[in-house]
Amino acid sequence: MAALGALVKKAWSVRRFVVLLCAPLALVPVLLSLPPKEGRCLYVILLMALYWCTEALPLAVTALLPIVLFPFLGILPSNKVCPQYFLDTNFLFLSGLIMASAIEEWNLHRRIALRVLMLVGVQPARLILGMMLTTSFLSMWLSNTASTAMMLPIANAILKSRAVEKEISNDVLSDLKKEEEYKTNIWKGFLISIPYAASIGGTATLTGTAPNLILLGQLKSYFPECDVVNFGSWFMFAFPLMLIFLLMGWLWISILYGGINLRGWKTKKSNIRVDAEARAKEVIKEDYQKLGPTKFAEQAIFFFFCMFAIMLFSRDPKFIPGWASLFAPGFISDAVTGITIVIILFFFPSQKPSFKWWFDFKAPNTETQPLLTWRKAQETVPWNIILLLGGGFAMAKGCEESGLSVWIGGRLHPLEGVPPPVAVILITVVIALFTEFASNTATIIIFLPVLAELAIRLKVNPLYLMIPGTIGCSYAFMLPVSTPPNSIAFSSGHLMVKDMARTGLLMNLMGVLLLSLAMNTWAKSIFQLGTFPAWANIHAENATSLVTAVENVTLSALNKI
Repeated sequence: MAALGALVKKAWSVRRFVVLLCAPLALVPVLLSLPPKEGRCLYVILLMALYWCTEALPLAVTALLPIVLFPFLGILPSNKVCPQYFLDTNFLFLSGLIMASAIEEWNLHRRIALRVLMLVGVQPARLILGMMLTTSFLSMWLSNTASTAMMLPIANAILKSRAVEKEISNDVLSDLKKEEEYKTNIWKGFLISIPYAASIGGTATLTGTAPNLILLGQLKSYFPECDVVNFGSWFMFAFPLMLIFLLMGWLWISILYGGINLRGWKTKKSNIRVDAEARAKEVIKEDYQKLGPTKFAEQAIFFFFCMFAIMLFSRDPKFIPGWASLFAPGFISDAVTGITIVIILFFFPSQKPSFKWWFDFKAPNTETQPLLTWRKAQETVPWNIILLLGGGFAMAKGCEESGLSVWIGGRLHPLEGVPPPVAVILITVVIALFTEFASNTATIIIFLPVLAELAIRLKVNPLYLMIPGTIGCSYAFMLPVSTPPNSIAFSSGHLMVKDMARTGLLMNLMGVLLLSLAMNTWAKSIFQLGTFPAWANIHAENATSLVTAVENVTLSALNKI
């Protein structure tokens, strides 16, 4: 096995090396077949897409290529490329990552998870529901990967407590075999529900997953006048969708893996099953008691976490004036709100402060540890995602400045006759399938410019196509390699590829249909999707003038020939 592993690793290294060397040469015809600037930009994008899909380079390193290639190829000067890596959208995401670090530091996530499980009960269907609710809630604020990694140890402890005892008599041998099969199924359903809930929960907030923030950043790049998407408006749209999908997913997983038995719901539980549930309840209770009484630091983190969510939601909720209206228009963004809260974490004490030394000069004035230290933030914040976001924004800027997005839009004539509701379903299906094999961040970076131009061609609100594409990137349930949460759950050794494939196929289908329903109902009033907005019209007029200019340049060059 060791020799086989070494052989696989060597083969993978050779493949990476071949891709690194051959991809730039294989894409040279792209440079020759398009207008010069558009061809050079498409060359960079295809090269990055290939590196992302094959992971020939680390994802974050590939995201740095625009800093090198755009200036060298004359697409964008470096003073326009580099700022894309530190837009206010990146800092909004950073604030969410720092808040997640503080929550992890004081085990607040574990207390919340165990408390929810104690409330929902230990019957299999209820445990699956409790795990999905907790994971999705954590994933709204933490990364999907971190939420899954936090919840799996809790799940494993509960599942081990439900193990069937081996000391048996011949009388109960057949019952024991049935209970073993039942336990195996429940184990699979329990494990598979966690990454699915993480992927679904991440769609509910702008900071929940990287594709949501990439949408926000690319909207600011393509449509600077668009101000309808912010933390509050996104939450009003995506949170109900998340709840409905979560409930449907729970029903499907519970029915498929035996948590809900439609045929024998009136049958009496066996003694073995009753004992297993009692042990699971005891394990949850013991784990919760090990946490001890709620610490001052946990209370403080919970308070600032609530402030973080409330201030982001109420900054500009659209249906009423937000608190940002008290300041100069355009000066306060979600990034300002998020960073303001997380800065407090670095100096607010983790222990209840004592003011004895104000009145007693002999009292010791010991320095208390803050809620979060910078060293801890450095260790736990995934800084590579910030670079990945920046690479996406740099690609979007290059597409816009080079005219590549307009060129792509000009090739979308065959799709102009497609009804917009059908286009939403097709887009979601295509992107959901594509992201089964590629990073969801890389997928949305590649597709969003195309969707923006397609919307302009169809004369529909760009958000009507861009939002389904963004959320569709998170609906990757069928393969272990589709998302890091899927890979983490699969690595437990209790799931097979066919388990994820048969469960994920219907999950993907449900996601596509529910997203289409949401886009054609409550999303229309939240984002004003029924009209072609003025901010998109300005972009369309600019694009038309650019196309005319390109055509004139091409004709003049042909006349000279």
